[in-house]
Amino acid sequence: MDRLLEGSWRALADVLEPHGPVVAGVRTYAPGDYSVHFFLQIAVIIVACRLVGWAGRVLLRQPQVVGEMIAGVLLGPSLLGLVAPGLQQAIFPAETRGVLYVGAQLGVGLYMFVVGLTLRLDHLRAKARSAATVSGAGIVVPFVLATLITPALLGVPGLFAPGIAPASATLFTGACIALTAFPMLARIIDERGLAGSALGTLSLTAGAFDDAASWCVLAVVLATFGAGPGVAVVAIGGAVLFAAFMLLAGRRVLAPLGRAVERRGEMSAQLLAVALAVFAGSAFLMDAVGIHAIFGGFLAGVCMPRGRFADELRARVEPLTAVLLLPMFFTYSGLNTRLDTVGSVPLLLLALGILAVSVLAKFGACWAAARLAGEDNRTALGIGALMNARGLMELIIINIGLQKGIIGPPLFAMLVLMAVVTTVMATPLFEAVYGRHARRAGLSGAGTGLPATRART
Repeated sequence: MDRLLEGSWRALADVLEPHGPVVAGVRTYAPGDYSVHFFLQIAVIIVACRLVGWAGRVLLRQPQVVGEMIAGVLLGPSLLGLVAPGLQQAIFPAETRGVLYVGAQLGVGLYMFVVGLTLRLDHLRAKARSAATVSGAGIVVPFVLATLITPALLGVPGLFAPGIAPASATLFTGACIALTAFPMLARIIDERGLAGSALGTLSLTAGAFDDAASWCVLAVVLATFGAGPGVAVVAIGGAVLFAAFMLLAGRRVLAPLGRAVERRGEMSAQLLAVALAVFAGSAFLMDAVGIHAIFGGFLAGVCMPRGRFADELRARVEPLTAVLLLPMFFTYSGLNTRLDTVGSVPLLLLALGILAVSVLAKFGACWAAARLAGEDNRTALGIGALMNARGLMELIIINIGLQKGIIGPPLFAMLVLMAVVTTVMATPLFEAVYGRHARRAGLSGAGTGLPATRART
């Protein structure tokens, strides 16, 4: 059997062998080579995400999105690359990952565009005080705890770059703990039928603020680590100015699109093209200033006209995004993840300590803040459970830290472990503290899988 598998891998590798010119004794990839790999990768990603997502729903009662995140990690060096390195390298050679990266960014950006379309602005205004309180706690407490634990992390060789300033290490640790899995949070809320609910809107808003703050802090760390202060100025200033423009003027500028759809009774191809162009331009600007494309996509979705326009736009964009494009994001991040670097007992204990601090910093702090803001105890516990998930947003930021030389592979693996565990625990914890009670009480859409507006009718 081993010989048969090895022969199959070699046959696949021969088919996928690059056919470009030889440069310095190495055959390079021609444009056609990238397309051959890309279509194979898409097929593998779709099948893996569907299968693992189905298994997660049936066996573990996890949302589809959690299964997709785990599938991305399984396709990387943590499992497939460990048990079948030849097959993994044949399907996902390092030279082709740039193409997969572009598809991944498009997928997560478009999904956050759809999430912005579902945001209930009336709930946002009604819950502004609670969202600000929860978001503030979800930022301040992680950075306070990061101040306490970072000196211990700096004392372990190999976790941070040699000679890194304690302030930079503390800021980076705080940003990692403060993150909320915004795309993951959005899909969990959507799949539980809470996209239009007050709890869903509050959690999404607070999560967006927390992630934006974490990215701004990362920009400061990169500036102090050699990229220069201009990086932080451009990132923070550009994000604030663009968000203010979109929220204050963007909705009025885009309002005629909604009136046009109401008059026609349907969305034309031209109006769809305008909406997608606005999304792409917003994603470009946020990516260009150094925050992330997903925030541009989210802001563009928030500013789109509501009513028939938003309903038709979502119906056209969401299915292809969720099934085809977004899984590329999970897989690309999984390809950069190695869980085998935490191999000793002391490092494993340290990883568990980071996990405990992270749960306290987000679940505990956001629950307490929601209670102080006037939410009932079950709603506050539900918000804390959702805000505690880190997901692939954590993997993005720690991959940047690894690539820039801020952290070493052992700390990278510890933070990956924290991201996976906090995300997997989000759904059962949410069910235990909020979901079951909400269904018994007949609250709209709670755990039904239906949009809240549909559940009310």
